[in-house]
Amino acid sequence: MVVQTMVRAALLLLTLTASLTVLAADPKVETYAIDPAHSTVGFSVEHMTVSQVTGKFTSLKGAIVHNEGDVTKSTVEVAIKAESVDTGIDGRDKHLRTADFFDVEKFPEITFKSSKVTKKGKNLFCTGTFTMHGVSKEITIPFRLVGKVKDPSGNQRIGFAGDLTLNRQDYGITWGKTLENGGLTVGNLVKITLNVEAVKKKAEETK
Repeated sequence: MVVQTMVRAALLLLTLTASLTVLAADPKVETYAIDPAHSTVGFSVEHMTVSQVTGKFTSLKGAIVHNEGDVTKSTVEVAIKAESVDTGIDGRDKHLRTADFFDVEKFPEITFKSSKVTKKGKNLFCTGTFTMHGVSKEITIPFRLVGKVKDPSGNQRIGFAGDLTLNRQDYGITWGKTLENGGLTVGNLVKITLNVEAVKKKAEETK
């Protein structure tokens, strides 16, 4: 009886080990590191009801696990340095870093961590927790796979793009004044444009 139990346990262990080995070696699952030098998190917001101010964040990092066999099993995690906000005007950027807006000393990072990826026809959606200015909310980002390619150094690269609109008031960023026409000096709706390039991690980097 003891021998039979030990045999069953050994067989179970071998089966589990084989399954894990297959999963680890699955060529359809690839881990990528976001390339900040070739990725952009851009935004635009209405100013005085008559124009759009555009900007971007220049410092970000993160990882993408891309499952080519089943994209709904893919994941992404991103962290953005709030102080890296850049609208091209130094005085404005300094104001955006203050407690009137991002309050970067108190909330140094803006983060997103996915919880699921869904596919509806040809359309892809990434849902997860977005945290900004100390407030966390679930959001869904429509996105598309731009493509995959090997660079001249032999590194596998992948690109994604997406767009969404957030209301800054939802995250406690409320600074602004009401104009005589009823509009705001700074609009509440922020249009975000994502262009993300990532480099496949080498086997030793994923351990």
